[in-house]
Amino acid sequence: MSNKREIIAIVGRPNVGKSTFVNRLIGSRKSIVDDAPGVTRDRIYFDVSWCGKEFTVIDTGGIIPNDEDEIMKNIFAQVELALDEADKIIFMVDAKDGINPVDIEIANYLRRSNKPIFLTANKVDTIDKSAYAYDFYQLALGQPYIISALHGSGGVGDLLDKIVDDMDEKCQEEEDEKSIKIAIVGRPNAGKSSIVNALLNENRLIVSDISGTTRDSINSKLKFENEEYTIIDTAGIRKKSKVDYGVEKFAVDRSIRAIRECDIAILVIDATIGLTDQDKKISQIIVEAGKGIILAINKWDIVENKDAYSTVKYEKKIESEAPFLNFVPKIFISAVTKQRINSIFIEAKKVYEQYKKRISTSLLNKIVNEAYVINPPTSFKGKRLKIYYSTQVCDSPPTFVIFINDKKLVKDSYKRYLENQLRESFGFIGVPFRVSFRERGEDKRK
Repeated sequence: MSNKREIIAIVGRPNVGKSTFVNRLIGSRKSIVDDAPGVTRDRIYFDVSWCGKEFTVIDTGGIIPNDEDEIMKNIFAQVELALDEADKIIFMVDAKDGINPVDIEIANYLRRSNKPIFLTANKVDTIDKSAYAYDFYQLALGQPYIISALHGSGGVGDLLDKIVDDMDEKCQEEEDEKSIKIAIVGRPNAGKSSIVNALLNENRLIVSDISGTTRDSINSKLKFENEEYTIIDTAGIRKKSKVDYGVEKFAVDRSIRAIRECDIAILVIDATIGLTDQDKKISQIIVEAGKGIILAINKWDIVENKDAYSTVKYEKKIESEAPFLNFVPKIFISAVTKQRINSIFIEAKKVYEQYKKRISTSLLNKIVNEAYVINPPTSFKGKRLKIYYSTQVCDSPPTFVIFINDKKLVKDSYKRYLENQLRESFGFIGVPFRVSFRERGEDKRK
């Protein structure tokens, strides 16, 4: 089964409703929405599911090609990165304003990408305003999809149907690839390329103390103990002149592609610095992407005043600072001396087995039912949550569906309780499994 989700970039001039559309897709106001143009400056990634198919959308800032304003140039640099990553593009225009010279410039720019473009005319809130959209045929990008992102009306469904038309359904059974894909990710200068070199036992990658030496993801295949691995080195900082967003911000952005395509992400921590906020941000991206994760504490050879309990103390410090990573294995290595460097393969193999783990329906129901009996949920307005049965719908990561009587009765605290029971029973070391709830007969109603 392919691990790569398609990426859809949403592009347009400022204030055409891109973030409102994204919020409509994901069902919450996670993107900042305001009437002021240019509110979204960074590109922001969200996972979306439509008709059983999953993809990632990138919400981008509004662009004006050839604008010399420093902020607009920075936003345009972000959009260029988004377009480079994207498989398809939603080009959003404002039907209410009509065609704009900037729209024409953007259309000409997007055409050079040679990627599928879905022209989307937004802000058509009533049927009588749909005629506004027809001016956009001048852009020569085909028939525009006429929508209202604010109300979720018009051709939103038709647009999404067309976008996912050629995508594989999630969890569709396909022949597994033999190679375990490992992404080496982390902050600049944490030693990612040095680790890859140590793993490959050759200097195939440029290694330097200057942050951002690795400009793009580089894949290398090798075997360890008869298991084939694909190592993806990222730092992937694409330097843009006068971009003021900061090196570490770009490190997170450039790691995302590799994370979404890998099976296991090795998050490299500089032992001399410790777990930073940026490390936590990257780890959250890995967890939200549903990938296996291992923390590799690098440069352990130059940590001073070590004793027999140093690794234990270090682990406890990480777990206190980031308790959401308590399920993640931690290895202490040195890329320079190659100390415990092969533990990356050993731990990755273990995590991969957890990542692909399947739980029988009978055993799963036994555990969930026992958890329900031991700690039944509290009633709400005279109604109590009932669990009918549970099943694992796919692996990579393990994904479970629990059929119940009413989704409104599932409190976050009770969901966490059930998740903790599943982890306690089945391990899933290094794997962020998923649990969703479905009302019985929900599929038939859809």
